[in-house]
Amino acid sequence: MKDTIELTIESKYELVELVGSITKNVAEMLEFDEDAANWIDLAIRESVINAIKHGNGLETDKPVDIKFTLDGTTLTVYVRDRGVGFDPLMIPDPLDPENLLNPNGRGIFYMKTFMDEVDFSHHPEGGTVVRMVKRRSDPETKGDTASDGPSND
Repeated sequence: MKDTIELTIESKYELVELVGSITKNVAEMLEFDEDAANWIDLAIRESVINAIKHGNGLETDKPVDIKFTLDGTTLTVYVRDRGVGFDPLMIPDPLDPENLLNPNGRGIFYMKTFMDEVDFSHHPEGGTVVRMVKRRSDPETKGDTASDGPSND
């Protein structure tokens, strides 16, 4: 059974904290570990900040819609702005040596790094929709890999 949580906020940075609080609660409901929950929170905050700043151009009369869908061990988040949209291929690569000191373009990089899936689409009524998916790893398989840290044998 899927659970859905939806909220709409004005394009104000001070409301990002509210979205972060909800994100942490949702991550806890799906039993993500603390590290994963923090990375999910960062990715969603970056997406909402991008929607406010770049999508809606800081116009407070343009809302940002956030939808969380919880399905077993999978979290899907949609963030929609009401702006003109953008081409994600036009975002400079933050790992390119020319861009290493440029603070712009990092948000999408963080989203793609910390989430399992990230894609962008244009909403039929205007704006951009970012879809992010994070799957919780099976707790029974944790600790079964050699990369979990040094052994005390």
